Amino acid sequence: MEHKGYFMGIDAGTTGTTVLIMDEKWDVAAKGYQKHIMNSPKLGWMEQDANVLWEDLLCAVKKALSQLPLNARILGIGLDHQGESCLIWEKSTGNPLSQAINWQDRRTVSASEELAEKYGEEIQKRTGFFPDSYFSAEKFVWELNQIPNGHQRAEKGELCAGTLGSWFLWKMTGGKIHMTDPSTASRTMLYNIHTGLWDDEILEMLSLPRKMLPQIGSSAKRFGMTEPQCFLGLQVPVSGLIVDQQAALFGQCCFHTGMIKTTYGTGCFLLMNTGQTPIKSPGGLLTTVAWNLGGKDTFALDGGIYTAGAAINWLHEKMGMIESFEQTQQMAESIQNNGGIYFVPAFVGLAAPHWDNCARGTIFGINSMTKKEQIVRATLESIAYQVSDNLDVMIRDSGFPIQVMRADGGMTVNSFLMQFQADILNIPVDVPVISETSSLGAAYLAAFGEGWFSSLSEIESNWKLQCRYEPKMSEDERQTLLYNWHRAVERSLGWLQKEKP
Repeated sequence: MEHKGYFMGIDAGTTGTTVLIMDEKWDVAAKGYQKHIMNSPKLGWMEQDANVLWEDLLCAVKKALSQLPLNARILGIGLDHQGESCLIWEKSTGNPLSQAINWQDRRTVSASEELAEKYGEEIQKRTGFFPDSYFSAEKFVWELNQIPNGHQRAEKGELCAGTLGSWFLWKMTGGKIHMTDPSTASRTMLYNIHTGLWDDEILEMLSLPRKMLPQIGSSAKRFGMTEPQCFLGLQVPVSGLIVDQQAALFGQCCFHTGMIKTTYGTGCFLLMNTGQTPIKSPGGLLTTVAWNLGGKDTFALDGGIYTAGAAINWLHEKMGMIESFEQTQQMAESIQNNGGIYFVPAFVGLAAPHWDNCARGTIFGINSMTKKEQIVRATLESIAYQVSDNLDVMIRDSGFPIQVMRADGGMTVNSFLMQFQADILNIPVDVPVISETSSLGAAYLAAFGEGWFSSLSEIESNWKLQCRYEPKMSEDERQTLLYNWHRAVERSLGWLQKEKP
């Protein structure tokens, strides 16, 4: 269905907020971006100021709106967000009572390990997740314990807890709406994927009052109207809410069972649509909600990689090996191979499929002839290897054969990385015309929530291919590279356990 006006998709990501405004042909009419600041007050701690993130969101929206005609009509807004990153705020004032603890934060490792020992299998049965500091649950516990009389205040209904999606929705609607969607709720490790409700027994295990959690609604529905005084003078329906990676799956039009996308950002995230049935992964992947439409959950298998683009940032900010991300492609292509260098970028441990909090970053194969170009190339290659490890488990645990992978995110402009990814996977990698698929997916959900699409097939017809990377590598070379990569990973595992007291 054609619409006369525009739909806005807001991708409030980890390193920045991207806003796309789509016209009636679903082409990009305007775009805004604002970079975020990450604070790390202690080793392993990653947090952001929620008020600053809100100002960043407004700034990105303002930049995009400035590119539209003055009389342009915004028909709906879709919002996606970082997923597990979360905070607690005061209901009466809207003031944050904690920093937004980022999904990469590791301060709750000990508490999560203790929870896993006691209740791990039961929690996994209910939520699809085995306890880990990655998820919001233990972050909420930590935050609540820092607030004076926090538990009593939460029981009285004075506090709101939520992921950043709930926080932004609260701010956009002037404090009128405290809601979330099932995709987001599932990332907290407090949502029962079988009942579609907050799990009271897990809340009791963690002594988390249910009163402070948001109400759960569909991913595509009218949550409420923006408050003009709070949101740049606009009164527009917010009609889509979803986690950023699930938004990318939606934006990539992976609507059929077995379709898969990988987003290359700060971390790297593979999601496979598994349809109406949650599939348990013995191999270490997460069973998560992809989205909820019309009251029905669609599920996904999720292979999350903590460190992808973050390793490129490390090369730039900490090591001074590169001046920009764009430079990495030229440096990687300037040499014939990686020179035997393998880099496992386990800065904060390894996520799926290893789930090892004690793994640490390691570089193997260094000798007196090693050049920085080889380390840069090995860093790019490490991203593709991690994707390969997750895809292997995904195919095995789902039973679905994978013919092609759709790729999105900022790093897809790096043709070396995309070609190497196709070579290592031995399947084609497709990059769409619009690579900001999280923002696009959020905009699609808003349009769906406002009734502009009657079916997913209408959305699917908008997907356009920009470039397909076909595998070219020999099987012998592929297997040799993967063999050495796996040797490197094995040596990085459990590193912290070997440290002397």
